[in-house]
Amino acid sequence: MPISKCPKKSDPLWKEWDQKSQKNGLRHQVYAVNGDHYVGEWKDNMKHGKGTQVWKKKGAIYEGDWKFGKRDGYGTLSLPDQKTGKHRRVYSGWWRGDKKSGYGIQFFGPKAYYEGDWCGNQRSGWGRMYYSNGDIYEGQWCNDKPDGEGMLRLKNGNRYEGYWERGMKNGLGRFFHLDHGQLFEGFWVDSVAKCGTMIDFGRDEAPEPTKFPIPEVKILDPDGVLEEAMAMFKKTQEED
Repeated sequence: MPISKCPKKSDPLWKEWDQKSQKNGLRHQVYAVNGDHYVGEWKDNMKHGKGTQVWKKKGAIYEGDWKFGKRDGYGTLSLPDQKTGKHRRVYSGWWRGDKKSGYGIQFFGPKAYYEGDWCGNQRSGWGRMYYSNGDIYEGQWCNDKPDGEGMLRLKNGNRYEGYWERGMKNGLGRFFHLDHGQLFEGFWVDSVAKCGTMIDFGRDEAPEPTKFPIPEVKILDPDGVLEEAMAMFKKTQEED
């Protein structure tokens, strides 16, 4: 018997044209309708690999890694400076899903910048912030604000060491008034000291010491009642 073979069906012509039009590999300048342009690597018609994107409206430039059309990996974002007319670096670091995620450095101005961890375009994790007024915060962040344990060092040398919440001092902390030679240790609520103790701390070396030292407080207990009560309390704690 004669053997008959069915001819192989060919794909429609539009599919062939579409496949040829897909951008893959390294491409030179590719313009969008709005004037944005990109130079770099592609995969399945999406920016993928190394590339540079320029946004016409804002003048922003991103140079770095891409993954399926989004900034992903290490890259640098720059914006035009209105004073000089040149581009200045705004962020250098890691990205994930088109957002700052991982370690990176953000420049807020000539003297203000942050270096540390990011998550979803917000400072989150450990980081150090240099403020334009000369203050420095180093510690934990959450939702773009100091949150957790951290230290704020003021321009004049005074510093706070303790806990933060929502960008404010909250919880146990110590404030070193090095200019006056005093140390406050206590509890804070929304950056207001609620209770604690103040003692002299390096008063002799302080540039602006207080006029009088803090007097030593002594509790008179001639009959030893307080001492006996404290001993009983300590014994109870040990038994528990």
